[in-house]
Amino acid sequence: MEEQYKFILKNFSLTVGIIIVRACTLVMPIAWSDITHVTKVDPAKDLPADLDVIGHTDLVIVGGSDGVTTENSLQTIEDIHTRFPELPLFQEPYSSSHVSTETIEAVDVLSIPAVYNGDRDNFVAKHVDFFTEIGRKPEEVPGTGLPFVGDLIASRGRDTITTISEKILGEGYVVQNSGSKAAKESSVKTAYSPERVAGAALATEALYRFPIFYIEYSGTYGGPEDVKAAAPYLDDTVLFYGGGIESHQQTQEILDAGADAVVVGDCFHEAPDQYLETVPNASG
Repeated sequence: MEEQYKFILKNFSLTVGIIIVRACTLVMPIAWSDITHVTKVDPAKDLPADLDVIGHTDLVIVGGSDGVTTENSLQTIEDIHTRFPELPLFQEPYSSSHVSTETIEAVDVLSIPAVYNGDRDNFVAKHVDFFTEIGRKPEEVPGTGLPFVGDLIASRGRDTITTISEKILGEGYVVQNSGSKAAKESSVKTAYSPERVAGAALATEALYRFPIFYIEYSGTYGGPEDVKAAAPYLDDTVLFYGGGIESHQQTQEILDAGADAVVVGDCFHEAPDQYLETVPNASG
């Protein structure tokens, strides 16, 4: 019976996460073991005058909510890629309005968050809406003039959507600062206990098979407790922690607790010299 259950769970998780699983095998290979520092860049904010500081990070995620457009997203992506063409570059769109043919082609990966402690819209409905919106506008994706059949796309259109889906990676998310903009955007009312964080981590790997589990404190330092709770349940899924990282000591505390990488955002935009202190082994 136990083996039968494992078989059912395995095949159900493959069905639920089919796009994500395909994406993991078809997007650019990511050397996760080399990534300990991630920079989240808000395209609605100015980049530092000296963009060279970002060369010390291991991965860049471009995304935000307030004031984000396809135009400023593309400009930010291009500015970073031009300066550091070998640096892995993700786009994390909050809605389909942040994505265009150009942004999709310019990044290595579209990383799509599924917020466990948000409302249904931010775990299921938003993702359906995302693909529906792209599917209804084939002129906005590679291969213009694709035929419609009612509101559905004919075979050429479906092939195009498949191509886009192959760039997608899913992120299991918990937003732990209930007073943050990220919480408001995701309709998060209550932070998870460490036990619930551990459960979300296990679901991320065992059921949904997302390659990233992200603990987000969004602007405040949450400490290592949630990381310690989640880390034992993740073998194949990488563990990101983001929120309030402003020093080498905080970076090291989070990594020592079991995170694979810290994510730094505000510090990058507001205090580039301090940002360098958050990078493990940065020479400055």
